Amino acid sequence: MNFAVLQFPASNCDQDALHAVKGVLGQSARFVWHKENSLAGFDAVIIPGGFSYGDYLRTGAIARYSPIMQAVRDFAAQGGPVLGICNGFQILCEAGMLPGALVRNRSLQFRCEHVFLKTAAPDTPFTGKIAAGKILRIPIAHGEGCYFADEAALENLQNNGQILWQYCDAQGELTERANPNGSLRNIAGVCNAARNVAGLMPHPERASEAILGSADGLLIFQSLLAWFENRMAKAA
Repeated sequence: MNFAVLQFPASNCDQDALHAVKGVLGQSARFVWHKENSLAGFDAVIIPGGFSYGDYLRTGAIARYSPIMQAVRDFAAQGGPVLGICNGFQILCEAGMLPGALVRNRSLQFRCEHVFLKTAAPDTPFTGKIAAGKILRIPIAHGEGCYFADEAALENLQNNGQILWQYCDAQGELTERANPNGSLRNIAGVCNAARNVAGLMPHPERASEAILGSADGLLIFQSLLAWFENRMAKAA
């Protein structure tokens, strides 16, 4: 499987993402600069975290206009999997590829800590290898991670199974105390209606090896790999 890891000015989690899929997962991967306009030859796209364009205007607002984003839209329209992490999630929302928006944390403070995640939709390319009932322990690092959408959009996400992960406590309960940023319905990550574009605020690439304190994030990348291998087997 060949991963594209996008790079924008001020991306700072790109090397971590590349290491997770290439050094740990053992797959092919390379960086793709934001001024490129093709994703030919890639099987999956990762939009990593950071502060693209210095978060000017608002997070992800400028990056959505980078040349590479039209290629990302075309790639997704053809069914290719796209994963946005932290700032990548913000960019996908700004680009209209995912519903909702990420706004300032309820505490008005930058939050950098480990959180617990409950997987709400097990049947997607990003969650298929996560065992039922498994609570993920993955770090966050953001100032604008509060997920917001109007009530109609939230109901639509819920009814369509587009909420992928929710902040929870160690026992899997969706409590207010376990919610680090005030996200509505404790939402930590969502996908599009076609289920091939996903975004989450926590950083699975920073929890891909036991030496980091948790390897739970690797399950998300392993899910993508398993989905791709199954797709190739069906096509053969």
